[in-house]
Amino acid sequence: MVLRFGIYSFIVTVLCILLLAGNIIYLLAVWGSLPEQIPGHYDFAGNVTRYDGKGTLLVLPVTNIFFFILFTVIERFPKIWNTGVRITEENRVRVYRIIKNMLVTTKFTVIAAFVFMSINQSLSRGLSGWFMGVFFWFLLAPIIFFIIKLVRAR
Repeated sequence: MVLRFGIYSFIVTVLCILLLAGNIIYLLAVWGSLPEQIPGHYDFAGNVTRYDGKGTLLVLPVTNIFFFILFTVIERFPKIWNTGVRITEENRVRVYRIIKNMLVTTKFTVIAAFVFMSINQSLSRGLSGWFMGVFFWFLLAPIIFFIIKLVRAR
């Protein structure tokens, strides 16, 4: 069974594509004006711990594209998911939709965080001290929300 896009997953997927394309267009536009050394690694507090050549700016967009493709393929095949609940004829569509929405939300959160990090790198700035906390909140809160919906939907 291949699960079709719902309106929510369609909108979030389009936003992911726009973020990915925007990140690449931005990097192409500023590439010539970038310094040769940019932040290459951050600690948990968002401080720069290593500088690398500007070519490392390509790592995050390439990783982001990989994650986008991986999540998109996974969300299209619900038979491979470990739902944590028993799938029946009456709950199958509801449970699969909840899991798919959780996957697309997670995909969006990861892509948005990597785009944010990529832009900060290109500006040779550290990450704000709040970044990791906010990132984990935006990653975990929707997962918890969808798991609660999943338990109720079974």
